[in-house]
Amino acid sequence: MSYSGARVRADFVVLTAALVCIGTAQLSAQQAALKEDTQLDQQLQAIAAAHRGMVAVYAHNLKTGETASLDADEAVKTASTIKMGILLDAAEQIRAGQTSLDERLVLTKTNQVQGSGVLGQLTAPLSLTLRDVLHLMVVVSDNTATNVAIDRLGLAHINATMKAAGLTQTVLYKKVYVPAQGPMPADQPKFGLGKTTAREMASILERLAECRLSLDGAVPMSGDGALCGALLHMLREQQDRNSLPRYIEALDTSEHGSAIANKTGALDQVRNDVALIVTKNGPVVIAGFTWENADQRWTGDNEAEKTLGKVAQAVVLRWSPDGLDAGAFPWDDPLKGSAGAVRQK
Repeated sequence: MSYSGARVRADFVVLTAALVCIGTAQLSAQQAALKEDTQLDQQLQAIAAAHRGMVAVYAHNLKTGETASLDADEAVKTASTIKMGILLDAAEQIRAGQTSLDERLVLTKTNQVQGSGVLGQLTAPLSLTLRDVLHLMVVVSDNTATNVAIDRLGLAHINATMKAAGLTQTVLYKKVYVPAQGPMPADQPKFGLGKTTAREMASILERLAECRLSLDGAVPMSGDGALCGALLHMLREQQDRNSLPRYIEALDTSEHGSAIANKTGALDQVRNDVALIVTKNGPVVIAGFTWENADQRWTGDNEAEKTLGKVAQAVVLRWSPDGLDAGAFPWDDPLKGSAGAVRQK
């Protein structure tokens, strides 16, 4: 019995290592085919130079292959943008038949924590679906919902999925507002909840936008399109619009809802945002991170939020001066319609 358990663990380690190699190779191959927009890079540098703090950015036009970046491989604090990694792992476990969006979970008092969200203020125990939990985790960045999701999916599994996706610098260290359990990497105190880079965090949203959920590069499964659509719907409903959407949301004049799906993260000295922005010249993914910010006000006029807004504005004006078009993207199923063309780029 002990031999069998050891063999299973060994097989899992081998499989995870193989997926990490495949994911890393895929990410490297994709990056090699990209075209850096040096003029836009200069604009991003000017925006960052005017900011009283540090800035890292990665932008990618999924239609044209153009990219722009500024310290895109610098390790940064994730704050709540690490919840993107939880979404990715939820998709992985749903595809593997280990859970479903309709699985019922129970909110307990021990999982209720402070900070953003509403579940921490409700009466426990409370029955919720995994879909409900993930939706609240994204739309209002609910910290309690995040902890419920981590308990269900497993911290180790979430990190293994991100590694298998080729994310070598992205880690979720612990639950939100809960002390770290067990031995922690030496850099955990520096990064807190999680660590990533602008390039790696953008790659998670790129996977959802192009519906590339197979970590080994295999063809999509039959339910992948609807699953990607469900997760993008959560991000599209995200309520904090003060950062990347700040100056460009007004360019969306369609009747199809927002052209932006995003996830923010914030700490006193940190403001982050990662977004899928559907422009008239193709879908664009931007990941923007700021830290060591002089302005620590928790208001809509925080300097870092304005800086991120200027970043997105510069990207859109450069790559799609005619603005946004929410109707140009198949939100319900990215594998259909124009997303198919994106995947063939």
